Amino acid sequence: MSRERLFLEEPFRSLWAGQDPFVAVEALAGEVFRELEGRRTLRSEVAGRGYFVKIHRGVGWAEIVKNLLSLRLPVLGAANEWRAIQRLSELGVDSMHAVAFGLRGRNPGRQHSFIITEELSPTLSLEDFCLDWKKLPPGVRLKRALIDRVAQMARRMHLAGINHRDFYLCHFLLHLDPAPTADRFRLSLIDLHRAQLRAQLPRRWRDKDLAALYFSALDIGLSRRDLLRFLAAYFSCPLRQILRDEAPLLSHLASETRRLQARFERKVAAGEMT
Repeated sequence: MSRERLFLEEPFRSLWAGQDPFVAVEALAGEVFRELEGRRTLRSEVAGRGYFVKIHRGVGWAEIVKNLLSLRLPVLGAANEWRAIQRLSELGVDSMHAVAFGLRGRNPGRQHSFIITEELSPTLSLEDFCLDWKKLPPGVRLKRALIDRVAQMARRMHLAGINHRDFYLCHFLLHLDPAPTADRFRLSLIDLHRAQLRAQLPRRWRDKDLAALYFSALDIGLSRRDLLRFLAAYFSCPLRQILRDEAPLLSHLASETRRLQARFERKVAAGEMT
């Protein structure tokens, strides 16, 4: 028996009435950001609004086995991102808004699925927003407010058993309308297709997320005091206790950062970052 799940909000509920949504989603056109054998990501305009569309056509059992042998969990389809978005919404962590989701098939290697999310615009990634902070430092209050907010989002997510697996500054979008101030701004977490959801998050996955975030913030001019501020907000306890109880984490941040830097340099050398 075929397994099928479907969720449609407007405008797709009306646009696709009487159609097979799994055929209709493949017909959407727009700017393609990623095109692989089993996955396609594009931006499409529908009824005058922008949407991001991710289509998964099944990665095949060979790819699944290869990932498992490499001790990596394969991304099988859109269901992962769909569940993560719903869970973050329940936690009060700003993320994307999914307007359509579909899944068909029981065979993980051939499963057909898709997710459509509203475009978050106008926004700027934190990576780009912080790009010139070394030369042009931001206002102290705004910098502290952003550090606190990122820490709180990470804390809520991790306490709820979710780890992102691509937890970099580029996946935090700062909303630009209205213009962000220390007292009023919105930050949304995106790209959740690799996220893992559990009842309780293992420490090593928590530490991997934090190391990735630390690595992505290395060159934006943050001070040791800024790092300590993040840790205090994330753990919500006195710094003396953090430095005592989380010594393994602080050591891991240094070693994992070296590993991520080496991987980044290998990708640059291989031309994979273009």
